[in-house]
Amino acid sequence: MERTELKGIYVPLVTPFAADGTVALDALEKIAHEALDAGAAGLVALGTTGEPAALTAEERDAVVEVAAAACAGRGAQLIVGAFGGDTRATAEALDVLAARVPSTAAALVTVPSFVRPGEAGTVAHFRALAASSPLPLLVYHIPYRTGQELSAAALRELAAIDGVVGVKYATGGLDQASVELLADAPEGFAFLTGEDAYLSSALALGAAGGILASAQLATARFVELAQAWQAGDADRARALGHRLTRLALAAFTAPNPAVTKGVLHAQGRIPTPDVRLPLLPAGEAEVGAALALVNGLDH
Repeated sequence: MERTELKGIYVPLVTPFAADGTVALDALEKIAHEALDAGAAGLVALGTTGEPAALTAEERDAVVEVAAAACAGRGAQLIVGAFGGDTRATAEALDVLAARVPSTAAALVTVPSFVRPGEAGTVAHFRALAASSPLPLLVYHIPYRTGQELSAAALRELAAIDGVVGVKYATGGLDQASVELLADAPEGFAFLTGEDAYLSSALALGAAGGILASAQLATARFVELAQAWQAGDADRARALGHRLTRLALAAFTAPNPAVTKGVLHAQGRIPTPDVRLPLLPAGEAEVGAALALVNGLDH
């Protein structure tokens, strides 16, 4: 399997809901194209931001179809979340997904959650998946949700697996493992931060980019930040990074994606701010604070 190069800003799409509670596919298509128009390198369907656990199988298929069509029309990278309770179920989910998306798509696969298989078990899990997966794999490392920590050594083992093309790194910040990994990054293995508020810092250390919920609110400015660091324009990058960090922090003052949906609704981009239980909509103050920061980026 050829290595898929992942670089830049990837927008994990929210799943908009209509007033009757159904998925608003027209609004989803609109925000997908808006993100790509603004320079996003690609889209993520069925990431955490898309509330995949709250969607039916039919709704998940429809969301993937819309995102895939948008990416295909623009030559952009499609990444789709794939999950299962164990290695066998995840492998089956990858086979089903591969039948629905282009071979150029990548699958975002969470480190096994709840069972805490240890580093050796985690590596064995991804080795088994990569051996049979028709799609390249992007490891989703988010220990505050999965319960499984990974050292830099374990991440290097994962990077050496043929078919594993990168990691979405979401550990709550920049930790020792991330610094060690970025100091000597494995060739062909993309480090994409999943911590919105740490994007600028991660890019400064050499990260390839990020998968960021708040980038849906100001995609062009997040792309500008990535380009500034890549160009070595530290002064411009640092100043813009501080402003986007404030927005990122505001976007997570309620459980994701409640604030992001609230802002998108206030902007008239999606029909409702609704999320599905057990999530609750963000409050007016939380949405207002984030909206003010978005509007302030243009001044």
